[in-house]
Amino acid sequence: MEKIGERIAVLLKNEGLSQKELAQLVGITESALSRYIKGERQPKLEVIANLATALNTTSDYLISGNEEETSFNNLSRLIARGTKTLTQEEKMKLMRLLTK
Repeated sequence: MEKIGERIAVLLKNEGLSQKELAQLVGITESALSRYIKGERQPKLEVIANLATALNTTSDYLISGNEEETSFNNLSRLIARGTKTLTQEEKMKLMRLLTK
């Protein structure tokens, strides 16, 4: 069964971030993030929320692996979180996808 650290590691790779970059985005030390990924420590709920935002996912997914993100509310929340990091080109591509 996949644990929170494994999910963080997969999302980290998918987002193309280094551990150092993610730690800076979340406001934690790189060593703390490393311990979360290795399963040596469990992050507090506030850290999980910040990780979810930085990794463009939900706290629910990080905690339980629940990938049910097809509802409008979940999708709109994910899009809103991700707009900070989207380039203008990515925003336009998203708009084209939404208007199909």
